[in-house]
Amino acid sequence: MNINLEYYKIFYYVGKLNSISKAANKLCISQPAVSQAVKLLEQELGADLFIRTSKGTRLTPEGEALFSYVERGYETILLGEKKFMEMTNLTAGEIHIGASDMTLRYYLLPYLERFHENYPNIKISVTNAPSPETLKYLEEGRIDFGVISEPYNVRGDFVYNKVSAIRDTFVAGRKFIELKNKTLSYKQLENNPVIFLEKNTSTRRYMDAFLESENVNINPEFQLATSDMIVQFARRNLGIGCVVRSFAEEYLTSGELFELQFGRKIPERHICVVTSEKTSISVAGKKLLNELIKE
Repeated sequence: MNINLEYYKIFYYVGKLNSISKAANKLCISQPAVSQAVKLLEQELGADLFIRTSKGTRLTPEGEALFSYVERGYETILLGEKKFMEMTNLTAGEIHIGASDMTLRYYLLPYLERFHENYPNIKISVTNAPSPETLKYLEEGRIDFGVISEPYNVRGDFVYNKVSAIRDTFVAGRKFIELKNKTLSYKQLENNPVIFLEKNTSTRRYMDAFLESENVNINPEFQLATSDMIVQFARRNLGIGCVVRSFAEEYLTSGELFELQFGRKIPERHICVVTSEKTSISVAGKKLLNELIKE
């Protein structure tokens, strides 16, 4: 059978309200239109669905059997519509983001705080991973978008938006005080213990490429998982730390660490918001994404 689903909608309301007139008011259509739809449905099914009485209508045994299924189905649709409206009105929904330690802490976090204040019922899941891994998650569809740092491997189906500039630097503690306020060459780093991030990060890849352009070959004393740990190792004079400057700002201001000066500054790079043309983003995700890119 190929029955007009609108008939079942009208059947649902007549059965629910036990009245053709009440169903007509609920649906904002005329009573004759409701009666006609019920009649056509009964003709299609080949049996009566309602018994008409002076007090309204009541279901026949066959009508009750059909109504039990239609009721569950139609009310599931109504629940689906409600959920849909909650998501489009930003009173419900989920956002999945990928971000590295640096991009999360020094760029994304204030936006998440403000977004959560404005839309407290939106669930936000942040997968914390280095930029190369974040791009992999985006490729696999596990996140809606990623917030990464340059450099990155360009893909044709990814869209990159530069949103903030960052600068890498070398910092050290009192053990290396003889290097303070001197103009150094990067070659001098080869004779000192240096602390780097692990190789699976965009920051490490960027610094390796830069030092190679300066004909410098570094064999790090320590390779750590996070920039925060690099700063802590540098504070304890375990070596010269290579970090994005923001991570060391507090200790540079207090004087516990100082910034090494070189004849050529490390070129700045950028934090980027990356989306995939293959990924469908929710209304809530698009709202947050627009706030990130807009500013």
